[in-house]
This record gives sequence, C-alpha cells and structure tokens, in this order.
Amino acid sequence: MSGVVTAVSSNGEYSFTKPNRDSIRLLAGLGVEGDVHAGVTVKHRSRVAQDPTRPNLRQVHLMHEELFAEVGEEGFEVAPGELGENITTRGIDLLGLPAGTLLRIGGSAVLEVTGLRNPCIQIDNFQDGLLKRVVGRDEAGNVVRKAGIMSVVREGGVVRPGDTIEAELPTGPHRPLDRV
Repeated sequence: MSGVVTAVSSNGEYSFTKPNRDSIRLLAGLGVEGDVHAGVTVKHRSRVAQDPTRPNLRQVHLMHEELFAEVGEEGFEVAPGELGENITTRGIDLLGLPAGTLLRIGGSAVLEVTGLRNPCIQIDNFQDGLLKRVVGRDEAGNVVRKAGIMSVVREGGVVRPGDTIEAELPTGPHRPLDRV
C-alpha cells in the first residue's frame, strides 16, 4: 500500500490550523521539529490537563486529502493544514491501516501509526457543521472518525510534498485503529 505526501504543515504556537511549509523535519521520539505538539509526553491541551506525564502518541497527525473533496461535496472548503494536520496525503487508505503500521516517507522518515484522531468542537469553530461530517455513525451505530490518524516518529528525516509513502503492515493479528 502506498501514497504520496501532498502538503506538510507545522506551527510553533497553539492554533487550530497549521501553515503549509516547503518541508518539515521529523525527530525520532519527538515529532515535528518546532511544532507545538512535539514531545515525549502529551502536548494536546486536553491531555495535558488529564495527565501531563502520559506518553505522546499524537506526535504527528496525518490526514488524507480525499476527505477535503468529500466534505467539499457538502459545501465545506478545507485545504491542507487547516484541520491541524502535519502531513496531508493522497492515495493511501490511512483510516484502514491497523495500529502499529509503519509508514516510510521519503528517504528516511518512519512513522508508527498509533490510532485515530478524535475530532473535537474546534472543527465546528473552524466551520460550523463540519464536525458532523468528520465524525458520524455507521449502519450499526458505531462511531466513525474520519479526521485522520496519529503517529509517533520512529526514525527522523525531512518530509516534503511529493515524497512517497510506503505502508508496512505489522505481523500477527491486526488491531483496528481506535482513538488516541
């Protein structure tokens, strides 16, 4: 399974959106260099309030640009970085990957998929009604989260738009993604 990076984004300040960059540098065990969410322990405000000593399983946020077209059909305009992701992708089914999948990006970066992003009310603050489009329920009533996946950096490197992404599935039984 493979895809391509279409945009990279980072922000050194707490802000919902992240400006696009020419490149980002991933630091092993930390996240995106200079990004407010980089670190060994949790950095998201809600998680820090709960327990600031927990490991940061949300170092790098990836989102598939196909979601932008999907919500665009319902009248929403979303561009890379606007929902807070660090890496925007195309052509790879991020939401279908099992936990523990390794994503090899560009020449040297390796991310390990930890789980699904749990969308919050900030998405509605960005565009009213968008939250219901990125989180909903399937026919069986199960919650479906579409706002991307979270990962940790196993091997650092520079990531740029146009870089390829190769997914390496874990061995053994696959665990479906859950929110982190």
